[in-house]
Amino acid sequence: MSTSRLLWSVTTGTSPILATAIHHGHHVRDEVSVALAVDAATRLREEDPYTGELTTISDNRLVVHRSRFEMDLNRNRTHAVYLNPEDAWGIKVWHQPFNPAMIRRSLVQYDAFYRALDELLTAMRRRHDKVVVLDFHSYNHHRQGPTKPFDSPAANPEIEIGTNTMDRAYWCNLVDGLITDLQQYRFGGRRLDVRENAKFGQGWMCQWINERYPMSVCAISIELKKTFMDEWTGRLNGPVLSAYRKAFLSVLPGLCDRLADWKESRARRVKDD
Repeated sequence: MSTSRLLWSVTTGTSPILATAIHHGHHVRDEVSVALAVDAATRLREEDPYTGELTTISDNRLVVHRSRFEMDLNRNRTHAVYLNPEDAWGIKVWHQPFNPAMIRRSLVQYDAFYRALDELLTAMRRRHDKVVVLDFHSYNHHRQGPTKPFDSPAANPEIEIGTNTMDRAYWCNLVDGLITDLQQYRFGGRRLDVRENAKFGQGWMCQWINERYPMSVCAISIELKKTFMDEWTGRLNGPVLSAYRKAFLSVLPGLCDRLADWKESRARRVKDD
């Protein structure tokens, strides 16, 4: 089946790491396409194209192929469908009036996604004591226009690590190690600008995971500044995206080692008791 017809695709393996890209998709089903007032180029600018490529760092992958303008899986169910411009960065989303039955059908897909995510994480938790979710997103830093200056780097890190819905103290070893490893990675002969909760924090999916499995799954949001593409044309800068992928691939051994150490420490505590 064409990926444009799929809601999402899942690949499973043996790693304790799940990489997700839930805003990767651009396709919308036919009835939504007809009802949308927003054009495809504007939609693409607010989506997270190419983030699905970053999920290839792990053998456990979840990539969503539908646009967030059909249903936004990173918002709670009440706000998953953008109804008004204030829900969507001031963009008029629908030709009025929109169809309530169409919205309900989008929410059926939303519910199906979270059931599938629950099944996937449950299966991973059967194999591993602890699981890490790396939830890839991207963000615009050139909003003033294609001929205007870029937004200030002081307020826009290259990588934001979102952690504000987890038990940060409980997962500190994993999170601190991830941030340190990324900051120390040599990226084109320099260090990456990596900050925690600088702009966005975490969206609904990570919050849902962290609340549902607080002691067994550590869901981390990763926001990449769109230096790997032209926001206004959608054109990819392949070498930059590849460099980001290598950076995240480089931190996986450290994450897995910390998970293994955690498991061994727990086993020793149980034995001592």
